[in-house]
Amino acid sequence: MTEAERPLISVIVPAYNYAHLLPRALESVLAERASWVELIVVNDGSTDETARLLAGYAALHPTLLVLDQANAGAAAARNRGLQQARGRYALLLDADDELQPGALQTLRTMVARHPEAGTVLGAQISVYPDGRERLRLPTTVRPASPRQLCKRYLLQKRIAISHGCSLFRRDLLLQRPYPENLRGGEDIPVFVHMLLSAPVVTTNAVLARIHKHRDSLRHDRHEEEERAGTMIDEVFAGLPAECQPLRRRYASQRYLSLFRTALQAGDRPAARHFYGTAWHLDGRQALRWSYLRKAIRLFFA
Repeated sequence: MTEAERPLISVIVPAYNYAHLLPRALESVLAERASWVELIVVNDGSTDETARLLAGYAALHPTLLVLDQANAGAAAARNRGLQQARGRYALLLDADDELQPGALQTLRTMVARHPEAGTVLGAQISVYPDGRERLRLPTTVRPASPRQLCKRYLLQKRIAISHGCSLFRRDLLLQRPYPENLRGGEDIPVFVHMLLSAPVVTTNAVLARIHKHRDSLRHDRHEEEERAGTMIDEVFAGLPAECQPLRRRYASQRYLSLFRTALQAGDRPAARHFYGTAWHLDGRQALRWSYLRKAIRLFFA
């Protein structure tokens, strides 16, 4: 196959037990079917009706590529899809989300105008369980040093990146696969790699509807400190030397997240431990008022 015959965009959908919602995602892609779009679904060991559903779709749409694997998590499913994809660019669409009409054509136009870009960020509509909707526009990512980009994304939270409304150059994603030892937050090391690897462009066009729901992994406190350490290691594993001094500050921030979760769970001893560790790592993070006021009540009330 020549380069001209390859698809431009590969849409990769990891699916695990979402048979009741998966058609919404698939139909949103198939509605914009084109020779330059490739659709791949990775069935990550689903035990519901996902396999039967996908067999039906594959019969109707012969170009749909379905990959089956034993359950290994979203990171492994995304990596499998990226390895099998043929497109120059990849869009990772969660099985419970949906593209907006014309999203892929918008992205095709964007990369034609900006061939230097490694990432395209678009707008999204966040849909909440109570039916509320909120338009979220992308944040402009101006050229900056790797250290400044890391600070803006990891520490200051001034850059937002989400699957579904972001397009990535696939060769850059293959350089930094999703860490399969993380179940939750595995996108953070990948997103920071993308920010540092090539220019980022944005469009205010709404590309996707992102359906918000309670993330059980976020509230799973089993081995939470060990998992936080793994996250820190993964985030900084491939970052340049000038970004490494930010590691302790980022670690402090991760411990403050554990502190907040422990407080919500009513686990005061763990909350004290996590806040103390965060303070020891970098007091600047621990002095942020949103955390400090909680710590004052915890230690002195």
